[in-house]
Amino acid sequence: MHVPDGFIDAPVSVAAGAVAVAGVGVALRGARRELDDRTAPLAGLTAAFVFAAQMINFPVASGTSGHLLGGTLAAILVGPYTGVLCVSVVLLMQALLFADGGLTALGVNITTMALVTVAVGYGLFRLLLRVLPKTRTSVSVASFTAAVVSVPAAAVAFTLIYAAGGTADVSLGKVATAMIGVHVLIGIGEALITAVTVSSVLAVRPDLVHGARGLMKPLELRTAGDRTAEPKPSRA
Repeated sequence: MHVPDGFIDAPVSVAAGAVAVAGVGVALRGARRELDDRTAPLAGLTAAFVFAAQMINFPVASGTSGHLLGGTLAAILVGPYTGVLCVSVVLLMQALLFADGGLTALGVNITTMALVTVAVGYGLFRLLLRVLPKTRTSVSVASFTAAVVSVPAAAVAFTLIYAAGGTADVSLGKVATAMIGVHVLIGIGEALITAVTVSSVLAVRPDLVHGARGLMKPLELRTAGDRTAEPKPSRA
């Protein structure tokens, strides 16, 4: 999914860059409402996890491979605005340190892998929670479904960008078939990772899962001193 330098022409790259800058700007303002002393460390851990997971490719089909995009996962754990920032920082570091995606294509990559995945994935996640029972299983199911849909949605967004400014000598039909078809399969892998991760955090610290706030009660640690003393029967 990482777009290299020169794959999209300059005008479209500049336009995508403007969209990315605007999106990150909105995310910076929104993240102030999502982050506090308790959730800020989780945002750092989420960004580190997405960074590491994106470096690992898993086989898909016909010699192709895929990796986690992480937008839906980050949005569910730390909120949609902070999720956009987490994935954007990861993409910037990958472009600077590993040449994984070109700097001139950074706007395209942030638009497709950060903005689109978070908007589609988190939006669908919240919609599903409105109609599903308010249980931990529902959160996992909604996480899986949202992640499945968000990955091919990012592929569709890239295909539209390629249609507007692609420079490679490859027909739009072939690009669409390859990108969307393969990323449907990649989405299944991403959905498994997302559902397992969200379920694991829910099991130990449900209060830290932004997308499940208001649905789950935080775990309470009870001690012997918290128990109400039972009245002793009086003797006649």
